Amino acid sequence: MDTITTPYETLTLYIGGRFLNADGRPEQDVINPATGKIVGRLPHAMPQDLADAVSAAADAFQIWRRTSPFERSVLLRRVAALIRERAAQIARNITLDEGKPLAEAMQEIMNCAEHAEWHAEECRRIYGRVIPARSPGVQQTVLREPIGVCVAFTPWNFPFNQALRKAVAALGAGCTMVIKGPEDSPSAVVALAHILHDAGLPAGCFNVVWGVPSEVSSYLIGAPAVRKISFTGSTAVGKQLASLAGAHMKRMTMELGGHSPVLVFDDADVEQAARFLARTKIRNAGQVCMAPSRFYVHEKAYERFVDAFTTEYAPLRVGDGLDPQTQMGPLAHERRVDAMHALVTDAQERGATLVSGGRRLSDQGCFFPPTILTGVPDNARMMIEEPFGPIVPITTFSNAEEALTRANALPYGLASYAFTNTIATAEYVTRHLEAGMVGINHFGLALAETPLGGVKDSGMGSEGGTETFDGYLVTKFVSQASRVP
Repeated sequence: MDTITTPYETLTLYIGGRFLNADGRPEQDVINPATGKIVGRLPHAMPQDLADAVSAAADAFQIWRRTSPFERSVLLRRVAALIRERAAQIARNITLDEGKPLAEAMQEIMNCAEHAEWHAEECRRIYGRVIPARSPGVQQTVLREPIGVCVAFTPWNFPFNQALRKAVAALGAGCTMVIKGPEDSPSAVVALAHILHDAGLPAGCFNVVWGVPSEVSSYLIGAPAVRKISFTGSTAVGKQLASLAGAHMKRMTMELGGHSPVLVFDDADVEQAARFLARTKIRNAGQVCMAPSRFYVHEKAYERFVDAFTTEYAPLRVGDGLDPQTQMGPLAHERRVDAMHALVTDAQERGATLVSGGRRLSDQGCFFPPTILTGVPDNARMMIEEPFGPIVPITTFSNAEEALTRANALPYGLASYAFTNTIATAEYVTRHLEAGMVGINHFGLALAETPLGGVKDSGMGSEGGTETFDGYLVTKFVSQASRVP
């Protein structure tokens, strides 16, 4: 069991370089989803706090935008070092308020150190260019400049990763940020504020607020000083925020929901693919926007796949994430448990067969088992709505065209996967899958050096890779003549 005895993170706001406790502000309980017990109390921002956060970010931008990219790079490398130094405590607190197994939380934190280092290097390479002029005596240049104050809204499923990715991109580009993290799992964002503070980031460059999401988002998006919005979360909420941002002509990056199809062809290593997908699906109890979630298996490989997948997936041990024997933790809150029950019931009513799981495991904690259903029709809710949990619907297809038609039928387009040992098939499905990311025979997504983003209702813009700063920069063209003609 857990051997770290230090207390759970003290939850605060962080505005203008100051950590602010409740001090009469409204508070909400933070619940451990494994035990149902309160682990902390989170202060909500008052209207004046939101105004102060935007003002602090606007003032700091006038200084931070002029700092050398080399200075920003040095600071982000210090951030990476502090992340590694504090990883164990941050990970433990994520397990306490979000639920994922401690080993997964540690992996999330260590990956974030890589993201900080990547942005530290790439922020030194934000280049403009010179365009040859049509007339002598004229110089034409293109400049890339930081857009200004940015607002970020980040989700509960990867609380450190999602906040860190947005923060280092904005700060590396020369922008400042106000972030509203997830109230369900807030410790990681507060820990990030301490890391940036201790790394020497000037006051006001990064600010943290909490509160009722609709109230906070309305205020921050409408604030005149705010120039950019970055959101990761559900498609429904993303559309609401996008409409607010559009009304104010604010630039936005949206990384929204997904419902990732998996195509398993009969020429694949079927049993190996099944075991790999079972291990992938278990991550964060399936609460991953790019998790494989609709399984289409060629009819010739179907029985072998189901047998191998069930053998690997069904017996996985579910429990408290602090228990080293746990392979899958609880769902993040009761709402997810209710959602799983509803999706399973609907699929069964439409003729699907329940192979394993299907019902919550105990009255204490938000535990739901690895669940497999076969023969799931395309009109079942779990084949249409993003499930965001450990349920796996499996059905058959007879040819590539049929599989692609069904895979592309939904408005989602974040990630897609295919398993085949034929190069021609791999190239064909890669070109025809409607998704921002495609994995062939593995799950190689969300790395620091690769872009992450979706198409259709799964969002706009990318984070990571050389595209990482695009959403935080504006393009300025300058045409300068040596004298007036």
